[in-house]
Amino acid sequence: MTVALIDYGAGNLHSVHNALKAAGAADIAVTADPAVVRGADRVVLPGVGAFGACASGLRALPGMIEALETRVLRDAVPFLGVCVGMQLLATTGEELGSHAGLGWIAGTVRQLPPSPDVRVPHMGWNDVVPVADHPLIERGEAYFLHSFAFDGDAVLATTEHGGPVTAAIGRDNIVGLQFHPEKSQRYGIALLERFLAWKP
Repeated sequence: MTVALIDYGAGNLHSVHNALKAAGAADIAVTADPAVVRGADRVVLPGVGAFGACASGLRALPGMIEALETRVLRDAVPFLGVCVGMQLLATTGEELGSHAGLGWIAGTVRQLPPSPDVRVPHMGWNDVVPVADHPLIERGEAYFLHSFAFDGDAVLATTEHGGPVTAAIGRDNIVGLQFHPEKSQRYGIALLERFLAWKP
């Protein structure tokens, strides 16, 4: 089983690679090659930084968007988006202007509203509370680091940060995580184990 870990200059690749390996993945291809994505059995899209820069970096790889759409949307291989990789599933992101996402799950990525009682960015350990049944998402504690959050359809789990904040989204063979499984110790590794065994 080959896992394609997409390298578009905007991901914490080393940590995500090591976490996937710890979860049992034997064949991980860190790649910017659409041909590798088309042959992969699972696809992971990491991401750190600003939404617009990440979206531009992904679109700058010739043929990558088409390869992702073919393998994930048409062929329905399991897909996992992490942090900004999850946010890119949305229709639009509002960080530093309005930017088009992949549009795979309807929604907008908006800034967390600051208040005297809530710090932005949302950083540190927080509860993941499932709001829909899904084989990958279990209740637990995970590590978050973000200033923007998804607001839209297909929410699988929330966390609390001055009100409910989307922690996970998904539909069909697609799941996105706002938190970092690679930084979430046993909870994160167990989730990645479930992803590697998942047969949507």
